Amino acid sequence: MSAAQNQYSIGLDKTPANYVPLTPLSFLARSATVYPDHVSAVYEGRSFTWKQTYERCKRFASYLAGRGIGHGDTVAAMLPNIPAMNELHFAVPMTGAVLNALNIRLDAASIAFQLDHGGAQIILVDPEFSGVIAEALTLMKGAKPFVIDVDDAAFGAGKRIGEIEYEAAVAAGDPAFAERPPADEWDAIALSYTSGTTGNPKGVVTHHRGAYLNAVSNILAGNLGQHPVYLWTLPMFHCNGWCFPWTIAATAGVNVCLRKVDPTKIFELIPKHGVTHMCGAPIVYNTLINAPDAPTGGKAKSVTGLIAGAAPPVAVLEGAERIGIRLTHVYGLTEVYGPASVCAEQPGWDELSADARAQLKRRQGVAYPLQEGVTVLDPETMREVPRDGETIGEVMFRGNIVMKGYLKNEKATQEAFAGGWFHTGDLGVLDEHGYVIIKDRSKDIIISGGENVSSVEVEDILYKHPAVLFAAVVAKPDPKWGEVPCAFLELKDGAKATEAEIIAYCREYMSGFKTPKSVVFGVIPKTSTGKIQKFLLRNQVGSAKAISA
Repeated sequence: MSAAQNQYSIGLDKTPANYVPLTPLSFLARSATVYPDHVSAVYEGRSFTWKQTYERCKRFASYLAGRGIGHGDTVAAMLPNIPAMNELHFAVPMTGAVLNALNIRLDAASIAFQLDHGGAQIILVDPEFSGVIAEALTLMKGAKPFVIDVDDAAFGAGKRIGEIEYEAAVAAGDPAFAERPPADEWDAIALSYTSGTTGNPKGVVTHHRGAYLNAVSNILAGNLGQHPVYLWTLPMFHCNGWCFPWTIAATAGVNVCLRKVDPTKIFELIPKHGVTHMCGAPIVYNTLINAPDAPTGGKAKSVTGLIAGAAPPVAVLEGAERIGIRLTHVYGLTEVYGPASVCAEQPGWDELSADARAQLKRRQGVAYPLQEGVTVLDPETMREVPRDGETIGEVMFRGNIVMKGYLKNEKATQEAFAGGWFHTGDLGVLDEHGYVIIKDRSKDIIISGGENVSSVEVEDILYKHPAVLFAAVVAKPDPKWGEVPCAFLELKDGAKATEAEIIAYCREYMSGFKTPKSVVFGVIPKTSTGKIQKFLLRNQVGSAKAISA
């Protein structure tokens, strides 16, 4: 029987009754209807219910629509983790437009490029960033966006550069605004720029379907349940806060907003609001672990945390447990909506020693619940590498939680999707259970005398030294070996260490060719999301001049 005559295709079509395009906007509408009086957000003495948040989002969407914003338009935001930033994740797509959340640490030239490239018609600005935005607007080559100020009494400085303030715009909108859900769930919902280290960053376009599915995956992978209390230690601009604005709406939880990562403030908010969940890069947890007022033992409230990035140091996983934070390792990139794999825990892990448990939990793991797959492939043959924990390949994703592609860059999109998988550029192995373990970024592998050295492996040993707060290892040119490991270390307050001591310490735990041959002490440069900027360190030691022997 042909497909046209198949009994399951006759008279069984998609209709409004049995098919609705997926969109995370539906999460907000549901929570506002089912839990109207539940608290949705708290920030510096202010609080909102889900009914109020829904109304505020519709009001601002109405205001945007009144200014001609609609399907396919871009609305940018330069905001910290405040309620308005959370609201924009709903208000902007309610009009059919696309949200471009800007990295708040960017310089004026980078911002100008992104505003031009993304074609932002409106930008919302926090007073802390009014200066850099004003400069960026003068550097733009195209039409300048309409500016809306978002005042924040908690900041108490800066100046307005816009034509209207956010609360006035919200008040001017219609609370009965008829939101415009996507006609196609493939429609774009957000534009996020990669933190490129050379040249201009690429604009990652994500869609409603992926945002919906990853929001639900967060619930499943992070064990959020209903009504979690979520502390915003992760920047909302970073991969749209890993889709957590939509995740917390789906669970009718509480968004505990936080303007910046401040350990004292965090340890105050956790018991005050009964925080249950948080997310962040290793640097965030390391900062909390080493804070002088960090609670331990019975004083520490139990919190579930998601930690992302390359393999987090064992010292961070163990330290987090001491201050009451139980970490689950997730992994992803901007191109896969933030986290898209998880180190799924297995029965019996809790009975293991802290070190053994940490070694298991630092793996990048398996596909997120609603992601089709993540594995390690040989990029030449596109075949999965053996599950031996040794054969290195490239980590790749495929499924519904992968971007549409790069804005206005078809060549880069095609290269990223070559062979039917998204190529991450991360190098890894598969263990016997099929869990992904990242060994390094392809550009961070050090080839010394023909031997591969994983900078991640060396950094993990360095983090175990009692004086080390942050560590980064890069390749340094060497006339004999081509390149050798060079360690950059940021020490804990009051701690001391010498180069000879650090090198001798490493020699106790690793082969000689893996041991750093030089050590540089000082503050290590980091991005706003806590990632160490290795490209600056490579430039400092001239890594590009290294010739692998």
